Amino acid sequence: MQTFDWIVVGNGLVGAAVSYELARQGLSVLLLDRALEPGNATRYSYGGIPYWSGSTALTQQLCQEGIAKQRQLSAELEADTQFRELDLVLTLAADGDPEAAATAYSKCATPPRFVSAAEAQELEPLLNPDAIAGAFTVRHGHVSPVALVSAYNQAFQHLGGTRIVAAVADVVRINDRVTGVLTTEQACPAKNVLVAGGAFSRSLLHQAQVNIPLYYTHAELIETPPLDLKLRSLIMPAQTQRFTLEAKASQPDTDGQWDEPGHEVTPAILDSGAIQFLDGHICLGQISRTLTDLDAALDRAESDRTMRAAMAAQIPALADVPGTWRRCRVSFSRDGLPLVGAVPGVEGLHVMAGFSAPFVYLPPIAQRFAQTVVGEPDAAIAAMALDRFSPES
Repeated sequence: MQTFDWIVVGNGLVGAAVSYELARQGLSVLLLDRALEPGNATRYSYGGIPYWSGSTALTQQLCQEGIAKQRQLSAELEADTQFRELDLVLTLAADGDPEAAATAYSKCATPPRFVSAAEAQELEPLLNPDAIAGAFTVRHGHVSPVALVSAYNQAFQHLGGTRIVAAVADVVRINDRVTGVLTTEQACPAKNVLVAGGAFSRSLLHQAQVNIPLYYTHAELIETPPLDLKLRSLIMPAQTQRFTLEAKASQPDTDGQWDEPGHEVTPAILDSGAIQFLDGHICLGQISRTLTDLDAALDRAESDRTMRAAMAAQIPALADVPGTWRRCRVSFSRDGLPLVGAVPGVEGLHVMAGFSAPFVYLPPIAQRFAQTVVGEPDAAIAAMALDRFSPES
C-alpha cells in the first residue's frame, strides 16, 4: 500500500469534512471507518446550525464563516445537503425564569427574542401553550447530517481520495513518531494521522500511550420513521443542562476516571427537544450520561418512557408516535472549543474532536486546518491547539 500524506480515522462529519479539505489541497488522503454507514454521533445528530450563537470574537467569526459555507456547500460539493433556514423555538419550562434565560443569551451575536406562550404556538402550532412559560426564538440553519457526510465523501472521492471500510485497531507509533495505523486487516502507512473518531478518539489514542483532555456523553434519543404530522419549527429547551454537565464532567480531577470503565462522572440530564427532517422523520431527545465505558449498558425502555413523557407535555401529538431508541457517543472538551491540531510530543499525530456545535464550526475549521497543513498560519486553529490546557500555556 502507498504511503499517504494523511490518514483520517473516522467518517463522521469531522472526518468527512477534513478529508475533503485535505484532498482539496492536493494531498493524498486515506479515510478509514469501521462501517460504510457508521452509526456514529453524526448519524443521530440533529443537524442544527446555530450561526446566531457565537459569544466571543473567535466563535462569532467561525459562526459567520460556517453559515456562509453551509449556504453554498451543496453547490461546492455538487450534492444536496438539504440545507435550509427556519425558526428555532427554545421553549421555557412553565417554572422557568425568562430573565435568567435572557441573560444567558445576551452575549450571543444575535440573541433570541422572548415571545409569549401564545406567540410560540403561532410559530409552532403543535406546541401546548399551557406547558410552557413562553419561548425564545431565532432563525437557525439545518442540514441532513447523513446527506452532508455523503456529499463530503462523494466530493472527496472525486478529488482522488481513498476510502476504506475497516476498523482501526491501533496507531503505529515508533518512539515519538507516528507512521500510520493498523486496521483489523492490514497496516496503512502515512506521513500524518488525524484521529477524528469523536468519543472513540480518547480510547484509541490511549492505546498509543497518548492522553488527551477529551470526554464524551452517551446521548440517547428516539428516532421515528417519516410521519404525516409536520413540525414547522425546530424545538429545543431554552435552558439546556448539557453544557453544565459537560463543564462538571471535564474538570482536571476527573481525568483518571475517564480511562477506567464503570464510572458515572455526573448524574444524567434530559434536554427535551424535537427536530423534524425534510423526509418527515423526527428525532426526539435527549438524555445525556457521562458513563466512562463506551459500551455501558443502558435501560432503553426506561429512557424511551422518560423522553416521551417530557416531549408529550409540550407537543401532545408526539406522545405515541412510533420510534426506535438510539444511542450515540458525543465528544466534548473542557472549554467548549474543539481539540484541533498536533498532539504535543508525538510527531505526525493529530486530532480533531470535541465540537459543541459541529455543523456551524466544523466546515470553516476543516478548511482552515487544511490550509495550515500546507503552510498558512492560522490564529483560529492555534487557539484550539491541544497544548492550551497544559500548565505552561
